[in-house]
Amino acid sequence: MGFTMGLNLLLLVAMVATNILSLYHLSSNIQSKPPVAPPVPDHLLHQLQTIRATINHLTRLQPPAPPSTKAKKSSLTIPSDLLLYTHLSPIASSCKDNPDLLHQYMNYTPFALCPSDSSIAESLILRGCHPLPRRRCFSRTPSIPTSLPKTPFSILPEKALLWNSYTCKSFSCLSQSNPNMGFDMKVEQSRYLGYKSDLDLPIPQFLQLTKSSKSGIRLALDIGGGTGTFAAQMKLHNVTVVTTTMNLGAPYSETVALRGLVPLHVPLQQRLPVFDGVMDLVRCGHAVNRWIPLTMMEFLLFDVDRVLRGETGFEMSIYSRYHC
Repeated sequence: MGFTMGLNLLLLVAMVATNILSLYHLSSNIQSKPPVAPPVPDHLLHQLQTIRATINHLTRLQPPAPPSTKAKKSSLTIPSDLLLYTHLSPIASSCKDNPDLLHQYMNYTPFALCPSDSSIAESLILRGCHPLPRRRCFSRTPSIPTSLPKTPFSILPEKALLWNSYTCKSFSCLSQSNPNMGFDMKVEQSRYLGYKSDLDLPIPQFLQLTKSSKSGIRLALDIGGGTGTFAAQMKLHNVTVVTTTMNLGAPYSETVALRGLVPLHVPLQQRLPVFDGVMDLVRCGHAVNRWIPLTMMEFLLFDVDRVLRGETGFEMSIYSRYHC
């Protein structure tokens, strides 16, 4: 009996001593080896560097206040929403060359109606500031609802868009000023269907070529497509055409959309916003002409080659211009 009690007492002392030694060892390890923080991910470092560079750049854009008139505000005061947006997303590098226009564009009241400044947006895009920064304001739309055209060649409703930014205030005014602008649907209905010069390739003859070579045309891109008449004509043959256009003095983008077609508001110097090898056909309109410098034209045509699907066999026809 006494031997058993002594053995139990010895085991209890050994267990307590073992726990004490374990606690001591654990505490000594914590003190000698503090936990190592995980390294900062490379993508987070890159984002922080981008934000820091953007803030430094915007700080350089804002000139110092004159010492004699501290209360006088600088004309280049950075709008608060522009500063906020730069924390969320980078802006196009060319925007830095036009700080006055950029500040005018971003100087608005958040959560209210957007200002009528489409001309400023157009000027920024043409100067390479594209894509434009996003804004937190509501777009302006016509107050009177109108019915949409039933076909791409129906008469365009005058009250379907806002005319504040344009000299002409109606489609009839645009058609009278220049019938070749693409706003007279009676004229557009027969466009691209016949020969007007030795350089023309009318749509019926082009479709005959596609049929004879057994190459289907389903998707196309129309660079500088104006009001989208080429897309409208090809739609009659079950071909989907996306039209790139700019609103240079007239509502080209809105007109393309009114006709039930897809407009892309991008300039000529912009990389074509489609993936490689997905287009069956690329058409270059009147905007692609000899006024473009040779090197820039080379970049454009190689970009056209990039988006074309290799099996179509129509690389030779993509540079043909459908003259009006």
